Amino acid sequence: MEGFLMDLVSSANGVLWGKVMVWLLLGTGVFYTLRLRFPQVRHFGHMFKVTLGGRKSQEGGISSFQALCTGLAAQVGTGNLAGVATALVSGGPGAIFWMWLTAVLGMATICGEAILAQLFRVKDQDGTYRGGPAYYLEKGLGQRWMGMLFAVSIIVAMGFIFNAVQSNSIAAGLRGAFGMRELPVAAVLMAVTAVVIFGGLKRIAHVAEVVVPVMAIAYIAISLYITLTHISLLPSIISMIFQGAFGAKQVAGGVLGHTVAQAFRYGVARGLFSNEAGMGSTPNAHATAEVRHPARQGFVAMMGVFVDTLLVCSATATIILVSGQLGSGATGIELTQLAIRSAVGSWGPYFIAAALLFFSWTSILGNYYYGESNLKYLFPNCGTLGLGAYRVIVLGMLLFGATSSVPLVWELADFFNGIMALLNLVGIILLSNLAVRAMNDYESKLKSDPDPSYDGN
Repeated sequence: MEGFLMDLVSSANGVLWGKVMVWLLLGTGVFYTLRLRFPQVRHFGHMFKVTLGGRKSQEGGISSFQALCTGLAAQVGTGNLAGVATALVSGGPGAIFWMWLTAVLGMATICGEAILAQLFRVKDQDGTYRGGPAYYLEKGLGQRWMGMLFAVSIIVAMGFIFNAVQSNSIAAGLRGAFGMRELPVAAVLMAVTAVVIFGGLKRIAHVAEVVVPVMAIAYIAISLYITLTHISLLPSIISMIFQGAFGAKQVAGGVLGHTVAQAFRYGVARGLFSNEAGMGSTPNAHATAEVRHPARQGFVAMMGVFVDTLLVCSATATIILVSGQLGSGATGIELTQLAIRSAVGSWGPYFIAAALLFFSWTSILGNYYYGESNLKYLFPNCGTLGLGAYRVIVLGMLLFGATSSVPLVWELADFFNGIMALLNLVGIILLSNLAVRAMNDYESKLKSDPDPSYDGN
């Protein structure tokens, strides 16, 4: 029975995550780039200004910056360390170019998602906001069933299964670096996670606001150090990336035979799955921000893609390419650890293990909140008992993930993630006029007011 179910889910994933979904995600990025008139280019400087100026909320709720960090907590995870390495091995250095292009297009998509999340959010009992695709699918399109299906999918995929995946990565990383056993790791992980998630959204946002910037800056700083100490290699690395992307040269780092198609496939996949633009997850975080205008949070959301892919993923790619270890035969997190060891010495793998620990843990917090927000969508009056039950299940999945590895479970995660993305893309395409209207309103008022408000017209 399990084998039959495994084949069925795998076949469904082959359809969901085949070429159609990739092109739909990319196409939505092009669509929003054109409809919003290249916001990632025209407002690149404004994106930084709004993000750095969003440390305080309007009403003492969740600030724009805290919402960004909550979203980044889920965006920046094991994929930024292990996934980039896998993309380089499978697609060659050219994959990095396509990863960059995907991120640039994704900045427009996520801008639209954040605007819609702000437009259709609701106020919670504790005074904070919640929203996301489930809310704009129902309130914007009038399709309650789509909102319910999305909510169920994100609770199962991100609240439960993907958190088990992150727990599994933490346990494996600590076992490999320090020889720690899985059960004690799971117990500590469950305890520190419980302290945060039982404090609700505000505690999650406060923790993310501190941990996410520190870990991202530290990781990027290490990659800059490695780049500067190998600065003579930089021109050849950049050349290798562009030649690999367009097929001018098919030999890189000792790896032979990477085609343009392989570079495109793995670079796009890494970019899409890392920054989550169009997937429907991050709007749940951006809906919580206390801002005067929906479009303002759209620019902050763009910063999330910029940091996740164009900075953190690029940092991993730089470490691997300058180390000369791409052709070593290693892949995944093993390749990243090998690369940083050759670049900085024996302490490098321990740093990667620590980075993996914090990246994965903050992903657990972000994923947990996405599930909580959608649980409240399904059951607005679930109360303390219902939330408590959800939190206990999340903690149980951390234990399961750290001590188990069941392929069917991971296949189910991909299936529900695909359902999420498909529903969200339909929603944001059909509701694009509202996002464009809000952006036009913001831009017209920005000329006379540095922090314009939105009156809904």
